[in-house]
Amino acid sequence: MQRLVELIPGHDKEVLGISAESFLSAAILLIFILIVREITGIIIPKIFSNISVGSDVAKAALVGSGKALGVAGGCWAGLYLIEDMEWLTSSLQLIMVVAIVVTAFRFVGVIHAFVMWTDDDGVLDGSQKTVVSAAESIMRFLIVIFGMVFIADALGFDLTTMVAGLGITGLALALAAQDTISNIFGATTVLLDRPFQVGDWVVIGSVEGEVMQIGLRTTLIRTSLDTVITMPNANLANTPVENWGKRRFRRWQPIFKLDINSDPIKVSEFCEGVAEIIAAHEKTMKEEDSFARVSTLGPDAIDIGCNIYWDINSGKVEREARDGFLILVMELAKTHGLNFHDNRRRHSA
Repeated sequence: MQRLVELIPGHDKEVLGISAESFLSAAILLIFILIVREITGIIIPKIFSNISVGSDVAKAALVGSGKALGVAGGCWAGLYLIEDMEWLTSSLQLIMVVAIVVTAFRFVGVIHAFVMWTDDDGVLDGSQKTVVSAAESIMRFLIVIFGMVFIADALGFDLTTMVAGLGITGLALALAAQDTISNIFGATTVLLDRPFQVGDWVVIGSVEGEVMQIGLRTTLIRTSLDTVITMPNANLANTPVENWGKRRFRRWQPIFKLDINSDPIKVSEFCEGVAEIIAAHEKTMKEEDSFARVSTLGPDAIDIGCNIYWDINSGKVEREARDGFLILVMELAKTHGLNFHDNRRRHSA
């Protein structure tokens, strides 16, 4: 570095009381660091391209962490290139430590993509999403804590004195952070007891919705109105949780209204046909408790009551199963020449 600077005309002059050599060294190092930053920002994502396929979050994390790693690498190389510039050495050490912390923090976003890459079907279930969410929160928390320690060391603080000082201020910090500590213990309780997992539909107090993320401090729940509620984990330890996702079956009791003038024999055959559809469906269970029978005779309609138990643990799959079942019922009614009750038709008559 020194030899390169000496080749530049006017390097021995002073600018604002500071030698031009210092400015030139800093400028050369800055250019060098930026070049390394751009190179690593391109290389790192390519190295992990298989992991980040189909994940925009992972791609952004790899690009961001790659560039931060490039800054750290450039600073590390710069420490061996400069000579007799203590202020520049200290600055490079600080920037390098900060860049390493930023690299680690951004790289946490790759955990989700890595787990998906190692998974057999490439799709994470609720328990896997819960573990990934918790792992990301814990990793970020640890990176911030250790990062603060390393940055303080790079700034020249005496870590021994700082640790000793924690004994004096520990009580005050504990009192100030008691809510945060309660939330962390609440998150631990959720992860150990597993009353719910990511993707479950839950009712917690007055809050109802789908669990999106379980963090160290809060749990995110998306409601049926598509709003997101942030619930402190401390509340979860003392609040009853109703988990719809842990149902052993999903009961459905649809009612089909046939025209009152329908042929009784065809109605009976229709009921038997619906019962056969229920029994033969691949997504139903508890056949002995399932039925399709005439339940009510009204002035205008014949009510056919059904009792169905779905062996399903996903709302999406349940909606698809209902759709297929109703289509089959429509086809069965058409086959028997039966019409569903229409209030408009009866009143107009």
